[in-house]
Amino acid sequence: MQQVGIYAKKQHPDAVVFGREVMEWLLSRGLEVLLEEDLAQSLGVTRDYADNEIPQRADLIVVLGGDGTLISVARHVGAQMKPILGVNLGSLGFLTEITRDETFATLERVLQGDFRVSRRLMLDVVVRRQGDEIARYAVLNDAVINKGALARIIDMAVWVDDVYLTTFKADGLIVATPTGSTAYNLAAGGPIIDPGVACLVISPICPHMLSNRPLIVSSEAVIRIEVKFQDQHVVLTADGQVGMQLQGGDLVELRQARERTLLIQSPTRDYFEVLRTKLRWGER
Repeated sequence: MQQVGIYAKKQHPDAVVFGREVMEWLLSRGLEVLLEEDLAQSLGVTRDYADNEIPQRADLIVVLGGDGTLISVARHVGAQMKPILGVNLGSLGFLTEITRDETFATLERVLQGDFRVSRRLMLDVVVRRQGDEIARYAVLNDAVINKGALARIIDMAVWVDDVYLTTFKADGLIVATPTGSTAYNLAAGGPIIDPGVACLVISPICPHMLSNRPLIVSSEAVIRIEVKFQDQHVVLTADGQVGMQLQGGDLVELRQARERTLLIQSPTRDYFEVLRTKLRWGER
């Protein structure tokens, strides 16, 4: 590895301070460090490259912050499929498995090629209006169709591989990857899915029919959702961070993306230990 990109949580003083430590540690080992713009400005570092060049040039991406920061970076890394080392500066995250104290020992192992990568499925989400593509999102966790605070229940017709499934009458609908199964999907009563399982989960939010339950489908499936409403405030959000307002008749098409997010795994803990810790299983 010769070039390392560093991203840090915005407006987080501790992330900036630790970002300097990580940068200096990498520089002392003869590596070139690429800083995203906000971090570079905070550290007083002059750059000759744009943010969108970092995923192309870097051999490794280091993310300092929490799961939200990592999810945002994963969307920007996209098709470059560079390994991402997530360092959590707060409590242990589902995705940012490395603690601050473990950072430099883990980096040492990574630079020596001694690391494991979890290949996380991503979604390619396309919005079509009157047959035309009007928006596209890369998604690591989930895509959510949700109504505004004063809107009525939404009718959403769903097809899986061009086969009609049902029309959900609900406050919204979640399509989640295994990685996103521990996010909004879990809060909506959906299942926890091991990240290694090749599937997607469709979970209605507060459905009108109690028999409407989360449904797991193959990762090879193409899911199409037609939103049927008039004069309502309904939005599509990708990973809870970006999105758009939908109109009646819009078609949301979801399928697994060709690219994967490559997450460097902690050398000291596994996925199930993270689950036990985050969800406090076994505690009394």
